[in-house]
Amino acid sequence: MLATFVIGLREALEAALIVGIVAAFLRQRGRGDALRYVWLGVFVAVLACTAIASGLVILSAELDKPAQDGLEAIISLVAVGMVTYMVIWMRRHARDLRRDLEGVASGALAKGSAFALVAMAVLAVLREGVETVVFLLAVFRQAQDPALAGVGAILGLLVALALGYGIYRGGVHLNLSRFFRATGLVLVLVAAGLLMSAAHAAHEAGWLDFGQARVLDLSWLVRPGSVRESLLTGVLGLRAKPVLIEVVVWLLYFVPLALYVAWPASGGRARPTTSDVAATSARAGRRP
Repeated sequence: MLATFVIGLREALEAALIVGIVAAFLRQRGRGDALRYVWLGVFVAVLACTAIASGLVILSAELDKPAQDGLEAIISLVAVGMVTYMVIWMRRHARDLRRDLEGVASGALAKGSAFALVAMAVLAVLREGVETVVFLLAVFRQAQDPALAGVGAILGLLVALALGYGIYRGGVHLNLSRFFRATGLVLVLVAAGLLMSAAHAAHEAGWLDFGQARVLDLSWLVRPGSVRESLLTGVLGLRAKPVLIEVVVWLLYFVPLALYVAWPASGGRARPTTSDVAATSARAGRRP
């Protein structure tokens, strides 16, 4: 539940930030016509992501066991690649997120066209939605309780929507740099667990035969059938008796990326907050 909550919260909030900035600019400039296209585009993007999720679930159900294991390994690897790119990109750009969004929005409006803003909002929802679908599907496949994992994802989305609306209205203060760093560390931990699951699924599919010697016995920690096992396996991908290749990929991924995300950012510029984003958007909207 924790993993899916963080995934839903972070991915939805990233999309909500962009859509909120676009909506604020258009509302302040009196472009209600373009704003309607933004909401319509967001709705279509959500439907597209839902269709992609349904297609992947149906495809998985039609496959035999080895093919399902192979698909699970592929989905897990794709999810890890997506979250790695997302975490690294946000680590580099979180401090300048406000300025970048303002520059794109101001430039589009200065040219007298809101199409670029509409497209930016729609693509943001579509991109984050596809990432969420792939990442959640990978986590769901290793979750001990899919229903509870689903509740976590829904709660994360609802909290992100509430924060997005508060940011849009200017009533929520959130340090973006710290927020994305904290959630980034959680996602790196989850992604490392997905790599372990991908290695296990690849072996079950007959694709990975080396490094299968058992090197640890975590039965005392990951007790089969216990609530602790549900948490550790569902969130972190830990198994009672991991093999060598699973431990190696976990360490090679988690240690350097966690250090990268947690390392203090260089430079002395003030970190952006969502209140800064909303305030500057409003000021830009009042400019003649």
